[in-house]
Amino acid sequence: MMKKTIVYGIILIICICTLPSCKSSSNVTGSTPTINSKASLEKPYVILISLDGFRWDYVEKYQPPHLSTFINNGVKAQSLIPSFPSKTFPNHYTIATGMYPDQHGIIGNSFYSNEKKVTYNIGNREMVEDGTFYGGDPIWVQAERAHMVSASYFFVGSEAAIQGIRPSYYEIYDGKIENQKRVTQVIDWLGLPKKRRPHLITMYFSDMDDTGHKYGPRNDEELKKALFDLDENLGTLFKEAEATGLPINIIIVSDHGMTELSTSKMIPIESIENDELFLTINNGAIVNIHPKKDIDKDAVYTYLKQKEAHFKVYKTENTPGFEYTPKNKDWGTFQVLPDFGYYFSSRKRIASLHENNITTVGVHGYDTKQKDMHGIFYANGPAFKNNYAIPSLKNIHIYPLICEILKLEIPNTIDGKLNQINSVLKPTVN
Repeated sequence: MMKKTIVYGIILIICICTLPSCKSSSNVTGSTPTINSKASLEKPYVILISLDGFRWDYVEKYQPPHLSTFINNGVKAQSLIPSFPSKTFPNHYTIATGMYPDQHGIIGNSFYSNEKKVTYNIGNREMVEDGTFYGGDPIWVQAERAHMVSASYFFVGSEAAIQGIRPSYYEIYDGKIENQKRVTQVIDWLGLPKKRRPHLITMYFSDMDDTGHKYGPRNDEELKKALFDLDENLGTLFKEAEATGLPINIIIVSDHGMTELSTSKMIPIESIENDELFLTINNGAIVNIHPKKDIDKDAVYTYLKQKEAHFKVYKTENTPGFEYTPKNKDWGTFQVLPDFGYYFSSRKRIASLHENNITTVGVHGYDTKQKDMHGIFYANGPAFKNNYAIPSLKNIHIYPLICEILKLEIPNTIDGKLNQINSVLKPTVN
């Protein structure tokens, strides 16, 4: 009996002693997460927050109080220019790597992988968590390699072991998790002992994208409600992060903007599909065409050109919208682009929208020359200037900015350039 009492007592002591580390429900990379090196302990902190689908003009239009104060005391770009196509997965991963989609490989929310002979889809958890789809060196990989602890409460790529590396703490995506729980976890991470405390944290909120898709970007009532609810969560984060007394720099971005679409201008993707001639990968504002083996490519091109109606067909290398000549084979041989204000969807979805009397939705993915596609870049913290504005900025440049703040090595393979964004930093950081 005495032996049992002693054993139970030891177990109780162990549980009490380890309680702070059990507070987080986060996944931990391996059994031994990264411990901050002596050099990392001296570095500041960066929280990178993505507000999916947050259009460049929402703050000025609706004046959310906490975000407005954050911006007025920090820096902002007129807009953040996404990479083409202006879709969620390609642009989140561009922000994470400093690379255009053509180079990092996540070229769409769906795409055909010539190497794997499968179609990647963001709804397939096995693929989303397969690190072999993801190229480049995401910012958390750079941090972990430098023996700097990183954490992620959702960000494209953070759930996958990329080159065998995940953030020290990470969460498997679940859109049902309330924003406040995400904020609380981040503050808990910042409260960890110094050696285990992440100096890089990424976060993700989908509120504005969800609302924009459902109601379109001109429904002031619904957008303002969603924005002010989100603003309260961000206000809590700002306040509690400041209360830690740590040198925390917060960078707020979005992956793309949003434009209004009449559901009468949706084009059935089935109207151009031909399974005997080619594989069709539809991303709404861009459709990748992969001719089948032994099928004459000119015949495919002619077939599609004859069908043009509110869309145009291009050879991939001649497709407008790209900031470079696309070379990644996963794009396919041809691209089909709907005219701005038109969008490809399935007959089933189009019928459902009409049956429910939905006449307007929000979409994105178009050429980034369309200002509606632009997102946001705001930043605040000890590294940043106060009340400072810059012109519109490409999202490839955010990666080297974070590297500079955390004094991480900037890979020479990225597309982003520090000199395109470092004017936002105080001279002591440059």
